[in-house]
Amino acid sequence: MGNPLVSVLVPCYNRERYIEEALLSILEQDYPNFELIVVDDGSQDASVEKIEALRQRFDFQLIRQQNQGVSAALNTALSHARGTYIATPDSDDVMLPGRLSLQASYLDAHPEVGCVGAKVVYVDEQGNRLKAEKSNGIRRYGFDELLASAHAIGAPVAMYRREALDRAGGYDPAIRIQDFQMTLKVAHLGYCMDVLPDHVTLYRRHTSNMSKTAYKRQLDYDLMAIAPYREHPSYAQALTCVINKALKQSVVYDKGYALSLLLRLPPLRWNSVTWRRVRHLLFKFHE
Repeated sequence: MGNPLVSVLVPCYNRERYIEEALLSILEQDYPNFELIVVDDGSQDASVEKIEALRQRFDFQLIRQQNQGVSAALNTALSHARGTYIATPDSDDVMLPGRLSLQASYLDAHPEVGCVGAKVVYVDEQGNRLKAEKSNGIRRYGFDELLASAHAIGAPVAMYRREALDRAGGYDPAIRIQDFQMTLKVAHLGYCMDVLPDHVTLYRRHTSNMSKTAYKRQLDYDLMAIAPYREHPSYAQALTCVINKALKQSVVYDKGYALSLLLRLPPLRWNSVTWRRVRHLLFKFHE
């Protein structure tokens, strides 16, 4: 097969501070056969100017559209992509050297795998390293486990088999969080989903991706992502997991909303995480 074409799709919205570093980390990859497609999703800052400046030095595609959300932006990019494999890094993260080569080689060797993930190193807004995800060997997931644990292979580390994305029907643009819905869609088709122990991305933690109210939107999208599998035996566990995730911050910042979430779960479905959230609801307060 040689080196199959890898399409790297980058949705961008108001990332003037980070977009240049993010794109350079992709353009400097050592993999010999990749294309870069950037979709600016209606940015209102200087993102497009930064991208255009890089296009004076490098050959890649820039597509501009009105703001429709990250899932719609990725669908636009997919409609232009020619690659056998698809990577979907965020526009504020940094791709570490060798990532495309590592994951493309893995997909070459494992045709049963629809998506291969890896590990991240967390950094702050200035790029200072905070901590690295633990590495414990290659981890393989199937659909039942992914649904039951509401686990997503994160977009910043995911490389998909294009065939799997096409069979999944692309992204649902109404779900404006891309990775969880696609993890479930691809796994539900019967593909294995593997996570490598290698650290391939610097994942940036900053104010805009740590909103204290984002859990409400996140829950809405998580519920939409699991809704097609309502008849699956693992659905009840998935519902508990996504509500627990929304409870993590709401038990501190919005106790009334947190209580309403708990009332949606019969106590028999509560797990150890739920009980921990209840304790925080009762005894932990925002300063």
